[in-house]
Amino acid sequence: MSDFERHSVGNDARHAMPGRPWRPDEEHRQDVLRRYLGAVAAVSSARAGEEPPQPRETTPTPGPEPKVPVPCVRDVMSVPAVSVSGETPFLEIAHILSREHLSAVPVVDAEDRVTGVVSESDLLARAALTAAPQHPGPIRRLREHRLFEKSRGETASTLMTTPAVTVRPSTTVADAAWLAARSRLKRLPVVDHRNRLVGVVSRIDLVRALVRDDTKIREEIESRIIRHDFLLDPSRFEVTVANGVVGLNGRLDSDLIPKLLAAIQDIDDVVDVNDHLIAA
Repeated sequence: MSDFERHSVGNDARHAMPGRPWRPDEEHRQDVLRRYLGAVAAVSSARAGEEPPQPRETTPTPGPEPKVPVPCVRDVMSVPAVSVSGETPFLEIAHILSREHLSAVPVVDAEDRVTGVVSESDLLARAALTAAPQHPGPIRRLREHRLFEKSRGETASTLMTTPAVTVRPSTTVADAAWLAARSRLKRLPVVDHRNRLVGVVSRIDLVRALVRDDTKIREEIESRIIRHDFLLDPSRFEVTVANGVVGLNGRLDSDLIPKLLAAIQDIDDVVDVNDHLIAA
């Protein structure tokens, strides 16, 4: 990750911090958000053509390394997806978003092909126009003019944003997360090769898929790193993980300690490693 992206990730995380007192679980939620933003920035680096960091040297091991499956959108998307037709009236769309607790809904044609998306902001502009039909002054910006024109629509086809930003079921979760972050979208319609709606994936779905829980991180440390890579007995160590921070206790050859710590630090979603190892 470049220095610029590290700075951007930090800013995004700070801007996400609420001004009111935190709830009991807020610190953990913010930590997950930082880890999610870090994963998105890592995908950004890859797409920008940066070379990935070289793996640190570890003890050679016989046999193939266990493969970690790459999560795809099909694994985390919601099915079926709520949608509306182009003829759906403004008020009905508002009721659907409220009833289904959604921030946006895809618009589909008679063959279920996605033609656009109607979001809360689209409806808000329409509601504002209803409340104050007379614009207070001349429209000076092209963007404001377009928003004003669109807000006069009465149906989904006239209110929607088009073309819709969509993903395929085979799109990796990391790529979908990068697309959602870059487009500033909370939900992405999932379409097949004919652009037909097959599901929807939300930002929280992507967060949960990208940021593994502490139990899975600990399992990878014990099975892949300690047992497979270093040919050690996991029972000789006490491994704890809390919000991505790893604690490691046990006895180990002094030459292997820095290699083991480096291998653990390289695991995705590991925030830090607290070393309590004793050199044997």
